[in-house]
Amino acid sequence: MNSSLVFRRFWCFNAATSSSSTLCFASNKKPLVFLGSPQVSATVLDALLNASTAPDSLFEVAAIVTQPPSRKSRGKKLMPSPLAQHALDRGFPSNLIFTPERAGEDVFLSNLRDLQPELCITAAYGNILPSKFLNIPTSGTVNIHPSLLPLYRGAAPVQRALQDGVKETGVSLAFTVRALDAGPVIACERMEIEDQIKAPELLDLLFYEGSKLLIRELPSIFDGSAKVKAQPQDDSKATLAPKIASEESWLSFDEEAPVLHNKGGLELELKL
Repeated sequence: MNSSLVFRRFWCFNAATSSSSTLCFASNKKPLVFLGSPQVSATVLDALLNASTAPDSLFEVAAIVTQPPSRKSRGKKLMPSPLAQHALDRGFPSNLIFTPERAGEDVFLSNLRDLQPELCITAAYGNILPSKFLNIPTSGTVNIHPSLLPLYRGAAPVQRALQDGVKETGVSLAFTVRALDAGPVIACERMEIEDQIKAPELLDLLFYEGSKLLIRELPSIFDGSAKVKAQPQDDSKATLAPKIASEESWLSFDEEAPVLHNKGGLELELKL
């Protein structure tokens, strides 16, 4: 097994004992794997974990995939991602939290195959998913994206929407394909943008609505009807939301008042 992956899992998540190291589940529920990294992802994880405990639940969260630990604060202490810490705080099994540097690592993909996931869900994971990942889950991979696709595909959809001064945005539930945020859309929810709202607040709201949308649509995803009803995106209407450079948030009073107002909501981008 790749030694760097072993170290990351041992350090951050206390490597599993022999009695708990199996990656297989005895339950009859469908195994689902969740991928996310920042704190906003925790909203979706909570919704999935709570829904999985319902008596009639079709699924269980079999594993979590997140970004590797990073060095933070003055002491440069190696810390787990916000999502990983949240999962640990909720008592999620540490040996079922994976932190590959890349989602195409052979050891990670082997572990994922062992889980035999029915479905993968992504919400602000922040890593590119290669074809060999996308080919594993039986029902595919579904992403929660905070825009009304095909609008604002890319790393900073919320920030770009605020920068453009649009009055409406939303959250989309879409199948993941190799092209960036270009998969068929299962469902979406629209939301008006309040004048004074800033990017972190809007992002929280959109992922909260996205988590409710996901739970509502999971039965159709599992029974295959979501693939039938999902609407292909019109690429001719697509707009891009590239990463925001730090200098873009600077205010120059040579600019028009609406431009300055819209920049007031910007924060550093979140890779989605």
